[in-house]
Amino acid sequence: MIIQISFSPDSFFFVSASFDKSIKLWEGKSGKYITTFRGHVASVYQVAWSADSRMLVSGSKDTTLKVWDIETKKLMFDLPGHADEIYAVDWAPDGERVASGSKDHMLRIWRN
Repeated sequence: MIIQISFSPDSFFFVSASFDKSIKLWEGKSGKYITTFRGHVASVYQVAWSADSRMLVSGSKDTTLKVWDIETKKLMFDLPGHADEIYAVDWAPDGERVASGSKDHMLRIWRN
C-alpha cells in the first residue's frame, strides 16, 4: 500500500513511499517506473525532495532517516537518532538542513 506520493521540485520525477519498506522512483511526465530504493527495514511513511531535486530524504517506522542520491540511485546517508517511528520530514529550501518529527515527541534538525 502506498502511503505518500511526492513530485520533485523540477517535476522530472515523483516517488511513492510504501508499507512494503520501499520508495519507488517514477518519471514525472510519463509515469514510467525507474527504480526502487531499498534500505529501510520497516514501512516508509514520509519523503521530501531537496530544492534542486538531486536528493530525497525518507522517514520510516524503523526510526531512521535516509538520504538518497537521485542521479546514482544510491543511499548517501543513514541518519539514526529518533527513538520511535518518524512521521514527518522536510528539506529546508536552502538545502542545508532536514527536519524530522517522530512519535518519540522529538523534532530534530539535521545539517549537511
